[in-house]
Amino acid sequence: REREREMASKDSNEPLLDVEEARMACSSRKRGGSITFPFILGGMMGQTLATLGATSNIIVYLINQYNVKNIDAAQTSNIVNGCINLAPIAGAIASDSFLGCFAVVAASSLLTLLGMVLFTLTATVSSLRPAPCPPGSTTCAAASARQNAVLFLAVALASMGAGGTRFVMATMGANQLDTPRDRNVFFNWYFFVMYVAAVIGFTAVVYVQDNVGWGWGFGSCAAASAVGAVVLLLGVSRYRGDVPQGSPFVGLARVVVAAVRKWKVTPPPPPPPPSRDEAVEHYYYSCSSGGEKPKRQVPTRRLRFFNRAAVKTPGDTHPDGSVAKPWRLCTVDQVEDLKAVAGVLPLWFSSLFISISIAVVLSLSVLQALTLDRRLSPHFAVPAGSLPVATLASSAFSLSLLDRCLYPACRRLLGRVPSPLQRVGAGHAINAAALAAAALVERRRLDVVRSRGVAASATVPMSVLWLLPPLAVVGLGEAFHFPGQVVLYYQEFPEALRGSATGMVGAVVAVGFYASTAVVGLVRRATGWLPEDINVGRLDKVYWMLAAVGTVNFGFYLLCATVYEYADKVENSNTTTSSTAITNNKGEPSSAMDG
Repeated sequence: REREREMASKDSNEPLLDVEEARMACSSRKRGGSITFPFILGGMMGQTLATLGATSNIIVYLINQYNVKNIDAAQTSNIVNGCINLAPIAGAIASDSFLGCFAVVAASSLLTLLGMVLFTLTATVSSLRPAPCPPGSTTCAAASARQNAVLFLAVALASMGAGGTRFVMATMGANQLDTPRDRNVFFNWYFFVMYVAAVIGFTAVVYVQDNVGWGWGFGSCAAASAVGAVVLLLGVSRYRGDVPQGSPFVGLARVVVAAVRKWKVTPPPPPPPPSRDEAVEHYYYSCSSGGEKPKRQVPTRRLRFFNRAAVKTPGDTHPDGSVAKPWRLCTVDQVEDLKAVAGVLPLWFSSLFISISIAVVLSLSVLQALTLDRRLSPHFAVPAGSLPVATLASSAFSLSLLDRCLYPACRRLLGRVPSPLQRVGAGHAINAAALAAAALVERRRLDVVRSRGVAASATVPMSVLWLLPPLAVVGLGEAFHFPGQVVLYYQEFPEALRGSATGMVGAVVAVGFYASTAVVGLVRRATGWLPEDINVGRLDKVYWMLAAVGTVNFGFYLLCATVYEYADKVENSNTTTSSTAITNNKGEPSSAMDG
């Protein structure tokens, strides 16, 4: 070791690196890479199949097994889906701040398995369900408080399990890779596998539930969860670890507090390049050891109000340069981290309506399917709960087409692929078109009801396949905007918030499901469009209303996207050139366009 130290220090004044530290660093570099793909994607597939297989048919489960009314069952389904998609926010915070990705994913896989076991018990133990409702009866026994408690405990466990698997696994997989292009490929494959697992859950599992038994259906979900956990654990020796560094949200909160406390302080204006060294002295960067100065540049001009949080004033620092008042003085990096998060929020808000409209269409399409002719042959009928599979299959097919055909063609012809903002914008436009298509199909269904004189609650002589085209268009839009959002948030958020970045998409979906229940409830109270029997309602007007609001929301998104600047472009405008001059390690356009 002494000879190694002498050779390392020869002709160099740099601090010596301990040989053991070098060996550990080398070992860390050998981990990760594309070899981890099968384990992460396999684990994710098992957990996704289990969660969605158990919850995709919950409307029918509540109606047939728990004697819940139709619209109330659809509303409950939206709340359940909201819980499952909101939980990833908590999982992302836990992975970023305290436990790291793998620990959160492993613990959540166990919670998912427990939830699936409890779902299976509700289906196989008769005392955990209310008495069956006699055919034609209008006075059915409601579930007791104990029975509802067991059912929703299963939902809670499944939600907590999804919190640490659905999007934290996306961050874990991206952390195994080093280049934006590799991460982009991973995200595309991640969503493709997720949609394939969802398709299996919405078809095979739902078929078993409807035709074999609910116990067998939920039992298969428990088996899928167990297999997924085993596959994930098989790759534990190959994963690149991540070390949480405490809650990054505390640093963001300090920036806000410090900026407000210094609202009378005027940040110095950006000087010309020859005077830039003088300007940086007004700001605080960090107190470094060993005489090494941190990289310095003046704060960016966007959201300039927060720049004052990094302006040094008397009493803010100790004589050694360390911070004396952490809630009054922050580093420039902390200020820029907050700006990155705040800059994305308007785009995030504009995406909420997409999720709201998708949740409304998916839940109400199940009710539409229950009124239509679902027979494809004398011996097979399409389960109503499987109808959303059209959206999932369309998304999976579109993702593979985009990844293998469209994006490579754009790279060859234009020298770049569509940026994340362009992908999300395409999703907005396609989603509005899907809502209009859903309104037209519902108008056709109501015309058949009136022309054929269909009685209340009777089957409409119209094939359920009419509902598939609008749902397929919804899936095409998802193939653009959901992966586009994940790429956008991952590349724009600070490194310490990468888990929270992917969890932002889960928050969009969760808020959408919760808000959809409010939208449906408001429509029911304010109009007569959604009665218990939709054959005498005007569901088409609900879809036209959503299409109109979606078009306005698309305009809002275009405004936000027009004024938005990618983080790498803002940073480089303060140093040398704009992001259009940046190239990746392969000499191709990168950052915003390559992400």
